[in-house]
Amino acid sequence: MQLLPEPVRRLAAWCAVILLVAGVVYIGIQVCVALRPAVVPVLLALLGTALLLPLHRWLVKAKVNRSVAAGLTCAAVLAVVGGAGYAVTVALVDTWDQIVASLRRAVRQLADQFGASGTTLEDLADDALDLLGRFGGTAASGVVTGVGVALQALGMAVLALLLVFFFLRDSDRAANTLRSLVPRGGADTVEAMARRAFEGVEGFMRGTTVVALIDAVFITAGLLILRVPGALGLGAIVFIGAYVPYLGAFVSGTAAVLVALADRGLVIALWVLGVVLVVQMLEGNILQPMVQSRTVRMHPAVILVALTAGASVAGIVGVLLAVPATAAAFGVVHELRTRYAPSGEPPPTAGP
Repeated sequence: MQLLPEPVRRLAAWCAVILLVAGVVYIGIQVCVALRPAVVPVLLALLGTALLLPLHRWLVKAKVNRSVAAGLTCAAVLAVVGGAGYAVTVALVDTWDQIVASLRRAVRQLADQFGASGTTLEDLADDALDLLGRFGGTAASGVVTGVGVALQALGMAVLALLLVFFFLRDSDRAANTLRSLVPRGGADTVEAMARRAFEGVEGFMRGTTVVALIDAVFITAGLLILRVPGALGLGAIVFIGAYVPYLGAFVSGTAAVLVALADRGLVIALWVLGVVLVVQMLEGNILQPMVQSRTVRMHPAVILVALTAGASVAGIVGVLLAVPATAAAFGVVHELRTRYAPSGEPPPTAGP
């Protein structure tokens, strides 16, 4: 080894460290995938705790018992999530037949406009819409599998809600519990890293919620002005989709434009597209830098890579958890740089 030049030895050392870290991360991911029914509720509960902790703290400061405050906070979550789910379901149930019929008319109009009436294009479109209209009957053939998946998701949701209650109630004891599990020499470092990671997740959830609420309000107002059916349900989809950066905005915006195209025609659909694009531009250039300037700011390329990696590892759940996990990792790296920066190098001052 001494025969090798110094740069080569350093490169070899860094390669060994990277391979070791990559191996540990890979094994950890595989363990989490194998234990998904238990790991996913814990991760979702941590996200919920990061989002709801300010409300719980406010209730505790108002002299409310910690257990009662945690229960009220969880009840508020149930009310909000249940209301959003009810709005989306009602909007879809009330307008589903109308949307399918309007899509059929829109496709036929487009076929007539481009001189394709009676051709294969129109036939394929009609077949696709017929298949879409019979989707519920086709899906009923797999009802056993669907019920099993739904029950598993419901069980994980209930477990996550219970964990949120306990995490909120016992949040004041989290630091002491963590220190008791770590050797005394590294307790301070581990606690600081955990605090940084949680602050990163908390900042991401808080900033995303504010931005999502503003997006949902403006887009819903635009849909109501343009008299698009199911505006409240589409607004709820916009709010929920904002927790998945870029991908959620694309899906919710596409849904709004398609519904407008199906029921109100091409002109109104273009107006809806304009509203969505204006709101998204305001979000990207004004709202997010202003809201998240003091919390978590990550480069869009990092977010896209994280979303891709999360989707490849755990599907939809991975997409949901990818960006908060990256925010937590940025917080840990920031803390390590602050603690172990060389004496001549000033510690970083910007957030992760």
